[in-house]
Amino acid sequence: MSNLEAHPDELVCPPEEAARARVEILEPREVPLGGPRAMTVHRTLPQRGRTTIGAWCFADHYGPDDVSATGGMVVPPHPHTGLQTVSWLFDGEVEHRDSLGSHALVRPGGVNLMTAGRGISHSEVSTPATTTLHGVQLWTVLPAGSRDTAPRFEHADTAPFDLDDATARVFVGRFAGHGTDVTVYSPLLAAQIDLPAGGEAWLDFDESFEHGLLVDAGPATVTVRADEHERDDRPADADHVGHTGHSFDVERTRLAFVPAGHDGVRVRAEHGPVRIVLIGGEPFGEEIVMWWNFIGRSHDEIAAFRERWQGDVIGGGDPAGLFGTVAGYDGDPLPAPALPTVRLRPRS
Repeated sequence: MSNLEAHPDELVCPPEEAARARVEILEPREVPLGGPRAMTVHRTLPQRGRTTIGAWCFADHYGPDDVSATGGMVVPPHPHTGLQTVSWLFDGEVEHRDSLGSHALVRPGGVNLMTAGRGISHSEVSTPATTTLHGVQLWTVLPAGSRDTAPRFEHADTAPFDLDDATARVFVGRFAGHGTDVTVYSPLLAAQIDLPAGGEAWLDFDESFEHGLLVDAGPATVTVRADEHERDDRPADADHVGHTGHSFDVERTRLAFVPAGHDGVRVRAEHGPVRIVLIGGEPFGEEIVMWWNFIGRSHDEIAAFRERWQGDVIGGGDPAGLFGTVAGYDGDPLPAPALPTVRLRPRS
């Protein structure tokens, strides 16, 4: 998915942001996803004050969206560098095309993962069969040693499994003894977790990971350790959780950030069914520059990516160049917004 904002924020993300050790509730902002009617997405990453969770650097949550009213998802060919895109649906169907020649559908239960590496372009369009579109689009930043890797596209199907009262599916990395084989370049996980009304589940964490719980259906009642150094055994009942931990409700579209050092959380569906997307990874220890659909390491690098896209693809100078072209898409590629009039600078 593209960032279709006409004036995207410029962000230089310092590694020390990942070191802050407190639970936070990240509020989303609404972003129209282009088109005359514009499907709205709720974006919780990046934002000033919290730009990454592990290497996860972008989180858009959308739907359930009535395609007859909004036109659904229509994202023309656009470029990416230095990142991976992860497409995951709860409902609907999206067609992916890219400059490698990949042509694939993503449906509920399957994950599309595209590695941009040194440069790629792609399009995403909901199919005519889709009446309701509902899902998440996530990005991960590639570490310095992998960011110039060759682009690639992967698809994987997932299998559900029981986790206490929940049903879970892992679509990136490994969690609770389950996983997928899609390629990642730093320690990561992503999973969908569904709880029936009144149910609860304990989510065991790798303490070296930061975690985020993005609530799609809720609110979800989350209980974490009262102190990150507390080493009590896993609570045996909900009352004990209430006495030893800190509980709070996470409303729909919000993302709860849990810093490294916690061995897990309990999620309860006290108010009705709950669905969350759990993401996690080791704190990302590199400064990066994010702007529009590019991730680099400096303002000049971002400006050069933009110039290549505008000159080679939009201007037709070298369609087979860094980003290539997307065959089979009926329409024009997406021009890049204008760069800010000042150099990209750190944000706190």
